[in-house]
Amino acid sequence: MGKNQHVVPNSNGGWDVKGAGNERATKHTDTKQEAVNYAREISRNQNSELFIHGKNGQIQSRDSHGNDPHPPKG
Repeated sequence: MGKNQHVVPNSNGGWDVKGAGNERATKHTDTKQEAVNYAREISRNQNSELFIHGKNGQIQSRDSHGNDPHPPKG
């Protein structure tokens, strides 16, 4: 099981992708969508969860990759 990934706003603008417990961002992007796409790939590969935070830092949504009891067929 990999580290959960977090998409968080960067205080200097843009968005950061961070692994849970990591001080430094794995990736910095200009747009939230870029950060979400990147983090989703990582969490899929690592079978971890993706937490998407809003501008205020609160978690807006989460995607689980790996513990889904009903995976899509195919």
